[in-house]
Amino acid sequence: MNMKRVSFAASVFLVLASAIAQAQDMNELIKKAKSKIDQVRDYQATALLKLNVSFLQVPDSKVVVYYKQPDKFRVVQQKGISIVPRGGVSINLNTILNGKDYTAIDAGSATMNGKQLRIIKLLPLAEESEVVLSTMYIDPQSYLVKKIVSTTKENGSYTIEFIYGKFSSWALPDELLFTFNIKDYKLPKGMTFDYDNEIKADTSGLKSSKGEVRIVFNQYTINKGVNDEVFRLKP
Repeated sequence: MNMKRVSFAASVFLVLASAIAQAQDMNELIKKAKSKIDQVRDYQATALLKLNVSFLQVPDSKVVVYYKQPDKFRVVQQKGISIVPRGGVSINLNTILNGKDYTAIDAGSATMNGKQLRIIKLLPLAEESEVVLSTMYIDPQSYLVKKIVSTTKENGSYTIEFIYGKFSSWALPDELLFTFNIKDYKLPKGMTFDYDNEIKADTSGLKSSKGEVRIVFNQYTINKGVNDEVFRLKP
């Protein structure tokens, strides 16, 4: 047998074996991260919401955040803002990892706040999926997802950073930062806002193309049940 052919075949086999091993490793890391997240069946949390959009003057708001498996999520402020992610947009980690139909690809590693994180790209298998690509940054020691960058078909791209502290054993963040691109002076179509009289639009001094939603959590009530009524939109 031609030795060159044997050598080539062996090289191909090693490449394929390495790719399969890496895919299994990535899927196992995602599985462990999701297992930690799945401890939380539901929660109700008090938090402070800070909206930083250059053309809106919005005071910080005390809010209540609700979540219920598999994908129900809502942020409510009685007088001001109700945020309901739609389509491919989600600011809730539980909802993002709820889907199973994707291919996980090892994208190497990166350092974030002094921590070495694994980077995993998730490619949806379904053609009708609103999400085109998601990139996750996972701590391989704690199995906590520290950051996600998602690109959608219709709602643009957005980044979510999760800052953990006293609620980390539940894989729940102390703070969440959602960053998005402002297009045509509009918030992403995936975000719904109900404004009160305290919120005033001001496009005269637009300085940044970025918008931020920061949620600082004070306290969670976990696995005590959440009524489905809180997730229903206003008529």
